[in-house]
Amino acid sequence: MSDQPNPLRDAISEAIAENPVILFMKGTPEQPMCGFSARTAAALQALDTPFAAVDILPDPRIRQELSALSNWPTIPQLFVRGELIGGADIVAEMYESGELAQVLGVEQPAAPEPQAAPEGEAAPAAPLSIENRLS
Repeated sequence: MSDQPNPLRDAISEAIAENPVILFMKGTPEQPMCGFSARTAAALQALDTPFAAVDILPDPRIRQELSALSNWPTIPQLFVRGELIGGADIVAEMYESGELAQVLGVEQPAAPEPQAAPEGEAAPAAPLSIENRLS
């Protein structure tokens, strides 16, 4: 383990600590750059959950430091109250089962048929956003 200062890793840790719900993704919630990020952001938006988002694409070091910090290799990564929840598949499963709503402390929307993870359609209200604060 290195004792050298790592401002980028510190900024990532600080962002995770300061934001109750934060999604590290490719692109932004309004303009996701991959289907996995789109699905994960859409699940949060469908639950009407305010969340911060960090686009990892502008600086490859963000992804590298985030994965080193979380021990999770893929993007997106969702954190709730400082704890890694997981990536797109885990978030989709949790959304479908109602567990994501429970973790977030919100109501699961009622649906006439079985819940499926949303496909990433645009939501009317924009979530909180962190614009490349980590670079």
